[in-house]
Amino acid sequence: MQELLLEKGEKMEQESTGSGSSKFSSLQWVFKVKNMAWEAYKNKPFSHWVLLFLSSFGMLVAFPASSLLSRVYFANGGTSKWIISWVAVAGWPIPALILFPMYLFHNTSPTPLSIQLFCSYVFLGFLSAADNLMYAYAYAYLPASTAALLASSSLAFSALFGFWIVNNKLNASVINAIVIITAAMTIIALDSDSDRYPYVSNSQYIWGFVWDILGSALHGLIFALSEWVFIKFLGRRSFHVVLEQQVMVSFCAFLFTTIGVIINKDFQGMASEAKTFKGRVTAYNLVLIWSVITFQLGVLGATGILFLASTVMAGVLNAVRVPVTSIAAVILLNDPMNGFKILSLVITFWGFASYIYGTSTGSKLS
Repeated sequence: MQELLLEKGEKMEQESTGSGSSKFSSLQWVFKVKNMAWEAYKNKPFSHWVLLFLSSFGMLVAFPASSLLSRVYFANGGTSKWIISWVAVAGWPIPALILFPMYLFHNTSPTPLSIQLFCSYVFLGFLSAADNLMYAYAYAYLPASTAALLASSSLAFSALFGFWIVNNKLNASVINAIVIITAAMTIIALDSDSDRYPYVSNSQYIWGFVWDILGSALHGLIFALSEWVFIKFLGRRSFHVVLEQQVMVSFCAFLFTTIGVIINKDFQGMASEAKTFKGRVTAYNLVLIWSVITFQLGVLGATGILFLASTVMAGVLNAVRVPVTSIAAVILLNDPMNGFKILSLVITFWGFASYIYGTSTGSKLS
């Protein structure tokens, strides 16, 4: 069957030669991509595609769910930014439970922990704790759809910091993506009053906007520094090494965030907060527990995509995640969605497409 399709494809390409070079070029590209996709499918076991599907599901479902749960927490009576940032890293044992069996049953050994590597994990953990806290402030004051759109600017910051720190290339398409995403953020800023909740003051909304952008910038810096750590200290990208970094950074972020929660005395306030929460204690506990689980499942999904596929596919799924989160927020949380926000969403998606095209230039698909 495959040989027959290839034979027909070749005949179609030959017939298209006389009808114009552009048509021939398009058909040639389509059959080239089709043949490469078929070869890729044949060269990978079925388990690879199952894991790739589960990882994609984690990015497209778990991450948006985590974002929505953060908004649900604040919309239903939750007030502690430290608590919602703490639950983002409280699930660090979940990837550890996957990592330890790999040492036992797959003949792998832990990466030697040098002083430099340990210090890099601690520093990245501190930055991650600060990043989670910034996003917590953003979701406290902004609709989930707006916060998700603003957070997409982390892609532009990742490209810039990657260029400065690890010498990643910046071609015309990537620069175009940075400009486009910046324009989308500007559109949201110009229409800031239309989606502000009545109980959120103008200054709180502005600070939510600022914290979201700062968190996105810090997220981009963390991504670039993580890549630098791989290049400088690890030098290999196996799944268990990527997972080791995630576990260690999350654990350090957990320690830093726990210290902040203790100093702010938010653990003592959880009991009274649960009693005033809409739905009472049961709903309060469910929101926090599912926030822990969904965030870590999203992280595991992103880790799986980077190992099983490529950073380009991770970029594609990250692009799709933005409208998924925004649309889900409109449907499930009755988030306001006006023309300016829809325009910003379309422009953001365009920026992602430009970035994906730019980063894929020179790859095997080009």
